[in-house]
Amino acid sequence: MIKTFKGQMADGGIERIRLSTNNGLIGYKIKKFELIAYDPNVEAESMVLIFTVKPESVPTVINFDNPTLIAAALYDLSASQSYNPGTVMIIDNVTVNQDIYLTHLESKASSPVNYYVELEQVKLDLSEATVATLKDMRGTK
Repeated sequence: MIKTFKGQMADGGIERIRLSTNNGLIGYKIKKFELIAYDPNVEAESMVLIFTVKPESVPTVINFDNPTLIAAALYDLSASQSYNPGTVMIIDNVTVNQDIYLTHLESKASSPVNYYVELEQVKLDLSEATVATLKDMRGTK
């Protein structure tokens, strides 16, 4: 089963996508992650990151050494470009069974950005659920 989430994030925003269940036996893997400009007439440079643990603040850099970072997307809309799908990296093909958090940093216009996240739902056995939960709670691999 595929679950989709879409929305709009303000510059400097942190958004929570609720995935946790009572028993933790349902996990999710990121299959697609896309960004598109809020206003195609305004130049924008957006960075949206997905974390397994809520960050204290919106990061200003992409740090692949951070074990809680599972996906990153950059979107650059300049006056010389038409539609640009941006750069997306799903850094870890991990299964999560807890909430995930998106952060948005805009470096040009302080404008919002639209996002689309597609997650594949997978059933977990008890040991897989326990491992996924502990990884999410600890923020480690």
